[in-house]
Amino acid sequence: MFCVMLMSFLKFAAVWMTIAASSLGSPSASGPMVQPCQAPQQWEGRTVEYDHYTGRNTRAVVSYDGQNQRVRVLEERKGYIPCKKFFEYIYLYQSRLMFQIEQITKQCSKISLPDAWDPYDIPDNSTYEDHYFIGGPDDKIEVQEWSDRKPARKTEAWVGVYTVKDCYPVQETYTRNSSVTTSTRFFDLHLGISDPGVFTPPSTCRSARPGKMSDSC
Repeated sequence: MFCVMLMSFLKFAAVWMTIAASSLGSPSASGPMVQPCQAPQQWEGRTVEYDHYTGRNTRAVVSYDGQNQRVRVLEERKGYIPCKKFFEYIYLYQSRLMFQIEQITKQCSKISLPDAWDPYDIPDNSTYEDHYFIGGPDDKIEVQEWSDRKPARKTEAWVGVYTVKDCYPVQETYTRNSSVTTSTRFFDLHLGISDPGVFTPPSTCRSARPGKMSDSC
């Protein structure tokens, strides 16, 4: 009798696991499997990064080169802000270096990058969260939302929203710890790098100082 009950239980468990596995990553148990799209490797555009701790928005023009693991960020000036410095940042992850260049004086700092390259894309092991349209009925900007949430963990440290048509990033939210959470919005994107020279630090960086410069006077 015990063997019969054990076999019945194992058959039930196998069926349940098959049903659960077939529903992972899909909008519903009966819907098709949803796979992460492949984001573009090279693009240029604009971003707004919001720091949830400081409440500050940082607008920038961005050149993104995923093939060579490098990013150039040029902070945008939006009106006069007293005693505020604006910088250009060149991230060279293959060299594990970041250059910070003050836009007016061209003073330069060289800083080692502690983190590994983290591309703007949807990792293969991401969890499908939602599918929706941005804006009203005539806008038709169709997107998918993904995260790094796992069944054993209720919260997520990364949430990414990407367009369905071309897999462009729309928004990404990162939570590194209890005091560092950023949300970045992407817009005006287009494929390719118009000037690869933007990833070359200026001559002032040959005598770069160590340590990050402050953005205040």
